[in-house]
Amino acid sequence: MDLDYGPQYDVFREEVRQFLQTHGHRAPDGQGRAARPSPEAVEWQQLLILHGYTARTIPKEYGGYGAEPDILKSRIIAEEFSRAGIPAGLANQGISMLVPTLLELGTEAQKRQWIEPTLNGEIVWCQGYSEPGAGSDLAALKTSARVENGDFVINGQKIWTSTAKQADMIFCLVRTEPDAPKHGGISYLIFSMDTPGIEVRPLKTMTGHAEFNETFFTDLRVPLDQIVGQRGQGWYVANATLGHERGMLGDPDALENRLQALVRLMQKERIGQGCAMDNAVLRDRLVALQAEVAAMKFNGMRILSNSLRGDAGGMAKLVVKLQSCELAHQISALAIDAMGEMGILYHGSEREREDGAWQWNYMFQLGLIIGGGTAQIQKNIIAERGLEMPREPKFATPPAAEQATAVASGQNKGAA
Repeated sequence: MDLDYGPQYDVFREEVRQFLQTHGHRAPDGQGRAARPSPEAVEWQQLLILHGYTARTIPKEYGGYGAEPDILKSRIIAEEFSRAGIPAGLANQGISMLVPTLLELGTEAQKRQWIEPTLNGEIVWCQGYSEPGAGSDLAALKTSARVENGDFVINGQKIWTSTAKQADMIFCLVRTEPDAPKHGGISYLIFSMDTPGIEVRPLKTMTGHAEFNETFFTDLRVPLDQIVGQRGQGWYVANATLGHERGMLGDPDALENRLQALVRLMQKERIGQGCAMDNAVLRDRLVALQAEVAAMKFNGMRILSNSLRGDAGGMAKLVVKLQSCELAHQISALAIDAMGEMGILYHGSEREREDGAWQWNYMFQLGLIIGGGTAQIQKNIIAERGLEMPREPKFATPPAAEQATAVASGQNKGAA
């Protein structure tokens, strides 16, 4: 199998390397747990857009670089940034999820208003999808929006709303057609988090930080034109966003970066008389992870080949989110084990390694395995859509009269 991209792309690869050698020192150290990008990260993002190393194919009129789509050049950029250990552009819910959704389904006015400031890191977005009774079964959401005097009036609650406390804007699913089938009565709205009627309550997780929030809406008024797509078609728009979210969570280049960070850690961390890399058990686990990361990288090339042929991606695309999120968690687990007794230190200890980043990732990545569709949901999707297996059976609900009879019968037996 020939994995060489060809001589015409060698010139482009050298251009990317020269850029990294010249400007790499300007890259931020990393966002860590920050919900809003630092000034250094915003400056780096804007420099990358200027040179076409992020937002490459987004039209210039929306704040992108405006290049023609070239999947191989995009792949080369990702490879060289990963090889240099230099962070690529910003990747958050606004840039990685909402922007491609607006490019696909937004109005011209929405594209011009929201895409450029989002790409530049000036606007931070959060996602209003899950509710206490609507997680994996997202279409069961109950947050309502009625029309009154030219506005949507929203009432309801969202949960697990990451970055809600810091976000400027939210893209949110609400039920606008209460009498329609549950998948058909949903609309996709965008509005400011400063709108009167919003209350955000942080949810502290086992990391010790409040990465998620409960978000409450009480008689919140949103103009009718702040809808993406048509009324009642929000399920279609939401699934477009979910597809982009799963791609963000399953980035093979991010996996490669984490693996390289793990290798550096094991080379310097001491266990007994030698470094962690000299420990046969730990090294064996590392090699196994290295093989899995390589498999995901080549799976990405398979997706690339499918894209070049105009294919949807098939099984190769379906496994990305499931495998990548679980693999990222295993990488963090090995890092903690490689630190020995120091691996259990967290939350401000003076001997804590790398500000507790590995421990934080280990705990937070459990949430990513759930977010964007749980591992169990992903396995169902792979089985049904990829392997064409029968759909998971659903138990029939007995008619109301039969339920009442069964309840009454049970009560009578209890009385006896």
